[in-house]
Amino acid sequence: MQHTKFKKSYKFALKTALLITIYVTLFTSLFLYYFFNLKWYHPLILSIGVYIFSFVITQFRIERFIYKRVKKIYDDLTLLESASLTKGSITTDMRTLTHEIDKYARDKKIEIETLRVREQYRKEFLGNVSHELKTPLFTVQGYILTLLDGAMNDEKLRTKYLTRASKGIERLGYIVNDLDMITKLEVGDLSLNYEKFNIVELVESVFDMFEMKASKKKITLTFDTDYNYPIMVNADKERIQQVLANLVVNSLKYGREKGTTEISIENLIKNKVIIRVTDNGEGIESEHLERLFERFYRVDKSGSRKEGGSGLGLSIVKHIIEAHDEKIYVESEYGVGSEFSFTLEKVK
Repeated sequence: MQHTKFKKSYKFALKTALLITIYVTLFTSLFLYYFFNLKWYHPLILSIGVYIFSFVITQFRIERFIYKRVKKIYDDLTLLESASLTKGSITTDMRTLTHEIDKYARDKKIEIETLRVREQYRKEFLGNVSHELKTPLFTVQGYILTLLDGAMNDEKLRTKYLTRASKGIERLGYIVNDLDMITKLEVGDLSLNYEKFNIVELVESVFDMFEMKASKKKITLTFDTDYNYPIMVNADKERIQQVLANLVVNSLKYGREKGTTEISIENLIKNKVIIRVTDNGEGIESEHLERLFERFYRVDKSGSRKEGGSGLGLSIVKHIIEAHDEKIYVESEYGVGSEFSFTLEKVK
């Protein structure tokens, strides 16, 4: 390998030195032959000396030439940091240099494509934020303007419009608080308070929270089996309750009437459990699954807004689970139902 590398790196200098040596040796030999008493070994000594001298000078000068020129190009175009160009790595092997530039170009192309995707995501996000904020703002503004125009004199209308305006402000509060939480989760400012707790008991408390909401749609909240013994996990109890609440609310929102929302807790590996939230609702088409956890992304662009909420529930769920260094999964079949599952650290 070393021999091949040497030949590649110094091929130009070797050939150049050889041509110079042949020319100088022949010219000098002929000159000495006619004017001096030339011995047979004189051309040999001369050729060896000229060859070594030519090789060193050629290699050194070409190396310096390439280094200076390429470094100037890189510096001018800011393609590569100057620190990445060391004298030892620059040789007359242009194939190596070409390979490095091609690699850099490929990396830059990937980076540009990533930036394009992010720019598209940014535009969609800003548009969604604008839409989500405008809807309740305009609603509140409309009711207040109506009251100012004289409706406040009617006690029934006053109570009705103030109640609706209050709900609009409440929705704004949801959006702002959820956005604040996601931002903190992304930058790592939201600290997690780990503790050991019984996940079965936590699920039961979430069922109690949404029992009335589920009864309105005649949806049954249930475990897949009887859990007679506690299953202890190590996590932020408050945040995991938020995860379960968001997933249950989501299943109720899109669940079918007289349907079922079922939660199961299974051992995954020695120190992991997986919690599954399964419903037999309308399901999600496969084209939406990849973007399901994006902020404000909605499968149903029109109908889901009437259910309220901030539109950030699943995004918050994903961020909380990833903040625990755990995984979240989703499987769904349109018309059949959906299953959201996430892992947690199990303790004895």
